[in-house]
Amino acid sequence: MSKWLHRIGTSSARHRRWVVAGWVLFALFIVIFNRSLSAGTVDNFEVPGVESQQALDLLKTQFPERSGATAMVVFHVGEGSVTDPEIAQAIEATVNDVRNMPNVVSVTDPLAGPRSVSRAGDTAFAAVQFDKTSAELGSDVLQALFATSSPAENAGVQVEYGGELPTLLKERSTGPAEAVGILAALVILFITFRSFYSMILPLGMAILGLVAGLSLVGLMGAVIEIPSVAPRLGTMIGLGVGIDYALFILSRHRDNLQAGMPVVESIGRTNSTAGQAVVVAGGTVVVAILGLQLAGIPFVAALGYSASLVVAIAVMVAITLLPAFLGFAGERVLSKSDRDQLREAPLRIDTPNDDSDPLAQHSGWVRWAHWVAHHPWRSSIAASIILLALAIPTLDMRLGQADAGTDPTSTTHRRAYDLLAEGFGPGFNGPLLISVDLGPTGDPSVLTAISSAVAADPGVQAVSPPETNPAGDTAIITVIPTTTPQDEATSSLVHRLRGTTLPQVTDGTAATALVGGPTAGFIDQSDKISARLPWFIAAVVTMSFLLLTVVFRSILVPLKAALLNLLSIGAAYGVVVAVFQWGWGRSLIGLDEAVPIASFVPMMMFAILFGLSMDYEVFILSRIREEYHRGHSNIDSVVIGLGATAKVITAAALIMISVFLGFVASDDPVVKMMGVGLATAVAVDATIVRMVLVPSTMALIGDPNWWLPRWLDRLLPHIDLEGEAEVAPRSVQDAAEETAV
Repeated sequence: MSKWLHRIGTSSARHRRWVVAGWVLFALFIVIFNRSLSAGTVDNFEVPGVESQQALDLLKTQFPERSGATAMVVFHVGEGSVTDPEIAQAIEATVNDVRNMPNVVSVTDPLAGPRSVSRAGDTAFAAVQFDKTSAELGSDVLQALFATSSPAENAGVQVEYGGELPTLLKERSTGPAEAVGILAALVILFITFRSFYSMILPLGMAILGLVAGLSLVGLMGAVIEIPSVAPRLGTMIGLGVGIDYALFILSRHRDNLQAGMPVVESIGRTNSTAGQAVVVAGGTVVVAILGLQLAGIPFVAALGYSASLVVAIAVMVAITLLPAFLGFAGERVLSKSDRDQLREAPLRIDTPNDDSDPLAQHSGWVRWAHWVAHHPWRSSIAASIILLALAIPTLDMRLGQADAGTDPTSTTHRRAYDLLAEGFGPGFNGPLLISVDLGPTGDPSVLTAISSAVAADPGVQAVSPPETNPAGDTAIITVIPTTTPQDEATSSLVHRLRGTTLPQVTDGTAATALVGGPTAGFIDQSDKISARLPWFIAAVVTMSFLLLTVVFRSILVPLKAALLNLLSIGAAYGVVVAVFQWGWGRSLIGLDEAVPIASFVPMMMFAILFGLSMDYEVFILSRIREEYHRGHSNIDSVVIGLGATAKVITAAALIMISVFLGFVASDDPVVKMMGVGLATAVAVDATIVRMVLVPSTMALIGDPNWWLPRWLDRLLPHIDLEGEAEVAPRSVQDAAEETAV
């Protein structure tokens, strides 16, 4: 692969005008094609195989009038009562407009009685039943629903829209996320390289790759349903990895130029070394994220497809388009002082730094690496204690789904949520729907028994009278819990109804009772992901172990990498739990109250972080292995490799952290979680893990780091991350086995 990448790099540099033109035309084509197709995003939270989905499927086949999405139109007056004649007339006019909307099956009368009017008389609601799901209806129907508020609002009535449809189709904003990340990247790149071209190129590559990647995700929406959160996650990941990959390649190219290598040859050599590391790291990210389909949930799998596509495009841009621009820039990627030094001593050599001793370079990073490598026990123990302490909250992680009560008060569904909670109780915003298949006999007497048994549960506030379909063989019962949708007690209620209450009532009858509805659906989603998460983690870790074994021809290096990655991800999980679930410092990120961890966030975070951590792992270890291959001792190789890569890794980590933290300004708690979790993990990984644990543990293990049984070495394919590096006086395998035996 190194020779292939070398040819790609030199060819792109020599034919740079054609390469740039090709990429620009490709990007323009898919952007225009995506806009003309305009498939859009769809939030479809169906979870195959769970009880809530079975309940929905039952309604679709036997009671279709009640299988579509629902919404609540909430009316509130500051003074007087909603039943005052003038107010009531205005409310009725709005309700009539809702009834006349397409796709509306039924609308309840908000002024019919105590069930729909609060005790204070200042709040009422109309329940709207649609004939299609939220995903099928789309935002156009939602906007038409919002337009019905005029008659009531003209009479001074506050009208808000809540429930399933407005909440699932809510508009989400990322805030200044992209601007914050881009500005931070510009500052960090300029400070790191002191060159205008080195500042612009990584950012330009990331933006172009992101535009192309997101456009391809949009086109993919014509084939599969893409969740609305996918573009934001794609932007977050695409900016981060796009800048990182370009930065790794640019840094190695600058090293080659400073060593006196010609521009085109430097580009080819860089592509065969750092470029190959980018391909391996990016491939790991793509495969890890694609593993999200192991969750068995379509919308989670779609998030994986979207993110992996963006990362794949970032890799392609880094190894093809970036070499072309490096050809245009020439030696201008170096700072002025570096160019002046190069002109004063224009020595041309094939391999950078071969004639100099990197240990003689007393930079801060080399001194740090030297200290850590010569104090391995002290360093590794201290770092491990910090990571384990950060990971402790993970033991208390509770998966769930943040309800509308955590959204900004500027949104109508949040205001509707608050009005309903205040007027009718906190559980009113998360009703459970019990779908009852009465069986061939169609005996309705069991419905009374079910209603009585459910109403007797201490976690139930109210039970509506059963509604039966025209055929008389299926019924639906609405249950109002005493607690909010995201409360752990609501989850316990669902499990209690399914495990004890309903089976006891229906045992010996032909009836089957299933607990469904959006609230139960999110609970099922959390339960399914919790069950699949250990298997997913095992699969990703195994895949990464095998890949690194092939790349580094070692058993212990991949095993250690997997364990250290688990530690850093555990620390990130712990911080997310402490901030979002425990509420530590939540006001600093604009969160009003503590929320459970969104069910798919740990799985999504693990896939992304385990892949991203491989970027730094491959980048550092490939340089360490290269030095070891040249004949340096194990400790010297660690010091040289860490000293040579620490500056770039620090810059890359700071950029990625800035990009991720920018998304904390989003209104969406899920995006906030991803931003905090990813930023924490990158910070921990690039400092405690890569700068302390990696060198200290490699120093402790010694030469056996690079040991691989000869029989396994013959079986595995060879990937040479050093590309065309000079042949060392001894092989890695021989040196490792000398000490390992």
